[in-house]
Amino acid sequence: MGQLRNFVTPLHQATQRDYLARMLDEKVHCMQVAKQYDAEYWDGDRRYGYGGYRYISGWWKPVAQKIIQTYRLKPGSKILDVGCGKGFLLHELLLLEPQLEIKGFDLSPHAINCATENVKPHLFLHAAQHIYPFSDDEFDLVTSLGALHNLQVFDLKNALTEIERVGEKSYFMVESYRNNTELFNLQCWALTCESFFNNKEWIWLCENFGYTGDYEFIYFE
Repeated sequence: MGQLRNFVTPLHQATQRDYLARMLDEKVHCMQVAKQYDAEYWDGDRRYGYGGYRYISGWWKPVAQKIIQTYRLKPGSKILDVGCGKGFLLHELLLLEPQLEIKGFDLSPHAINCATENVKPHLFLHAAQHIYPFSDDEFDLVTSLGALHNLQVFDLKNALTEIERVGEKSYFMVESYRNNTELFNLQCWALTCESFFNNKEWIWLCENFGYTGDYEFIYFE
């Protein structure tokens, strides 16, 4: 395994959440809607997901800066974002370094269609657990933020294997927990999560699946 990173955690901690209200709001129904990853999940009512996932200028800039600095990205560096959503991280990376070569994919047509104009031509529909249409070590860096925990464990193995294969370096962020309180909060809040593993279990899985890249866990404290 690589190193534990702290790229997204400050943004995650800036959001307030009412865990019990989410759990008591017809959560099974809301989960079923969210797992379609359609307009309701991205831009519908908050009970179904993001409650309107729109580009906010500068929101992803601190994360993009840390990624560029940490992985020494430069003009011509090739980046793949797995489960890229609307591609806002890729957009911010391009603002900081316009000569990056970017690619991203997501399983949601709605997300791809709502991407910003400068990244939309570089995005395509694909599932994280399926073989990627790229050669070995084709990318300088492969990222995946908030997507891998939505896979069941057998699909998670496929995704991590592919990330490892196509990227010289890699980094992912997933939801996790360290104690019973954080597990309870995660179970209350998560609508699409399939892999509820604590941080030690995630590391064990990655090591057994042959993943050697960096990682980050966000917790629901």
